[in-house]
Amino acid sequence: MIRKALKGPKGKTASRIDAFLEKYHLPTGYFGTNRRSMTRGIAIGWFWGSIPMPMQMAGVMAVTPFMKFNVPIAIAVVWLSNPITYPVIFYGEYLIGNLLLGRESIAGIELTMAWFQAHWGQIATSLYVGALFAATVINVGVYLLVNWLWIRSVRYEKHHKEAARRRRKAQETSPDPIPTDKES
Repeated sequence: MIRKALKGPKGKTASRIDAFLEKYHLPTGYFGTNRRSMTRGIAIGWFWGSIPMPMQMAGVMAVTPFMKFNVPIAIAVVWLSNPITYPVIFYGEYLIGNLLLGRESIAGIELTMAWFQAHWGQIATSLYVGALFAATVINVGVYLLVNWLWIRSVRYEKHHKEAARRRRKAQETSPDPIPTDKES
C-alpha cells in the first residue's frame, strides 16, 4: 500500500543509492524512508508548495538544518504547485484570505501582468494571509492522513503475513488427507 510505494527500492538499487550518499558525504537522515521521515517530508513540501513565492524548493532546503525529513520527497511534493496549478491554488488562498480579513474580492480580475502590478497592494495581504492559513490547516490534515495511511499499511501487511504463517502452519500440521475411491 502507501508504505511500499513510498518506501523505496531494495537490493542492488538500494546499495547504489547508499554508495552515492557515501561518495558525496550526504547525511542519510535526509533520505530516510521511515514513517516519520516520509510524513514530515510530505508535510514540509506541501507547506512550502502552498506559499506563493519564487524558489519554493529553497524554503524546503532552509528547513533542513532544523528537522530531519526525506528531502527528495519534500522537493517532489513542492512540484505539485506548478504554473498549471498556481492560478487555482493562489486564487483559493486569496479568497480564504479575504474571508479571514473580512474583505471583498476585487471585481474584474484580468490575468495580465499589468493588472497584477496595478492591484498587487490590494491582493498581497489577502493572498499571504490565506496562503499561511491554508498551508497550515491543509498541511496538518495531509500529515495526519499520510501518517494514518502508513500505520494502516503496516498493520495490513502484518495481518496478512500472520494469516499466511497460520495457513502454512496449519497445512504442515494437518494429517495427510484420506485417499478417496477415485485416487486409489
